[in-house]
Formats: sequence, structure tokens, C-alpha cells
Amino acid sequence: MVTAPVLYFAADHAGVALKDALRTVFEKRFADVRAVDLGTQGLESVHYPDFAFLAADKVAKSGGLAVLVCGSGIGMAIAANKVSGIRAAVVWDATSGRLCKEHNDANVLCLGARLVGPAAAEDALFAWWTATFAEGRHRERLERIRARESQR
Repeated sequence: MVTAPVLYFAADHAGVALKDALRTVFEKRFADVRAVDLGTQGLESVHYPDFAFLAADKVAKSGGLAVLVCGSGIGMAIAANKVSGIRAAVVWDATSGRLCKEHNDANVLCLGARLVGPAAAEDALFAWWTATFAEGRHRERLERIRARESQR
């Protein structure tokens, strides 16, 4: 049995509207991908690390990918990057979205709802999703990161 690729979506209260909008447009464009919403669902204040850890743990265990949204994207990235095997990148446009996958094999995309508009966020998401890791000189750099990570 072949399973569909998975993209997890998670946000704190500041990012819930953008998360929902991105998930909706993603599901329409990539119907063959399972888009899983991990929350939050409302505007009541929540702690972003809880949602970053939830998504990052799923990515680390499943090999899927995730999109995290908070006010700036920075807090989510910092928290997600504490999980072994996660390469979370804050992006702001299609170019940064594409490059974080091509050069860093980013498996978690982080966006700031207060800093990036919906159209730019959508462009970044699609550029990241459709990009591929460039290998070559970038592979050795990732190996150096993995080696340091294993020293923890």
C-alpha cells in the first residue's frame, strides 16, 4: 500500500488565520497530499513551542514535512530546531522558500503572519514544496550539521 505524502500545519494564535488559508489553498492545489492540521484553532493565546514541538516530532518520526506559523516565524523555528533531525527555516518569499529546500533540505517551513502577507506566504510555500535538495556541496554541509547534532 502506497501512502500519500504528508504535510503538517501548525500555528499559534497569531498564525492561525494564515495557517488555515495556506492549508486550504495547498489542499486545492495538491489533492494527492495529506494536509494535517495540528492546531491551534482559535485566537485564544497559546504557547507556540507546544505546536512547534508537536509538528517537529511528527516530521522527525514520519519523514513528512511541516509548515509552522506564528507572529514572526522566529519562535516556531527556534523551537522546532530543538528536535533532532529538524531543519526549520524562516522564509518570507518564494526565493527564500526555494533556497531553504535546495541548499538546506529544510523539512519545516516557518512563516510570520505579522510580517508576510498571504500571497507571499503562498508563493513561499509552493516554492518550498516543489523544490528539491540540490545535493552537491550542500550535502557535506548538512553532514556537518548532523554530526554536531549527534554530539548533544
